Amino acid sequence: MTKHSHKLYEDVLALVCASICIAVGIYLFKGQGMLTGGTAGLALVASHLTPLNFGAWFFIINLPFYYLGWRQLGLAFTCKTFISVTLVSVLTEFMPQLVTFEHISLWFATIFAGLLVGTGMLIMFRHHASLGGVGILALYLQKRFDIRAGKFQMAVDLSILAVSFFLVNMELLIASVIGAITLNLVIAVNHKNGRYHIT
Repeated sequence: MTKHSHKLYEDVLALVCASICIAVGIYLFKGQGMLTGGTAGLALVASHLTPLNFGAWFFIINLPFYYLGWRQLGLAFTCKTFISVTLVSVLTEFMPQLVTFEHISLWFATIFAGLLVGTGMLIMFRHHASLGGVGILALYLQKRFDIRAGKFQMAVDLSILAVSFFLVNMELLIASVIGAITLNLVIAVNHKNGRYHIT
């Protein structure tokens, strides 16, 4: 099958759409007091324990992973990932000024947020970008060793969520796990090595 590159405007539109989906999803997770996995989960945990907000932690935690992205997945991937992470960091902090929910069920928020973040990450993957951190490592392992990105990310996410046992009550812990599973199922089902021939 012939490989096709995305045009610049296609990448820009995709990364903006993906970042908005992810920012809204994280806003829902935060609003309900839930945690999630990956670098976003680490940033949420850190924001619970320190004065720094989610956006700042999310940006900082991702910095060391750009070297792996650049060396193993290329400069274009790394630049698009940096842009995506920056957009999500900024949008997440401004989201309360853009959207408010008078009422939203915990369990609806759990599933909807998981679907939004998973879909956003899937869009990024298909445009040769990621949400940084664990996403970079997941894409590298899939490319290098054919380890499914969704399955690897789910394992890491569940490990991170195990730590949240000490930070949230049991109901929020269960909701956080369901949200992480939903997120990663979207990726595991839809992102398979060799299925999409995008450079």
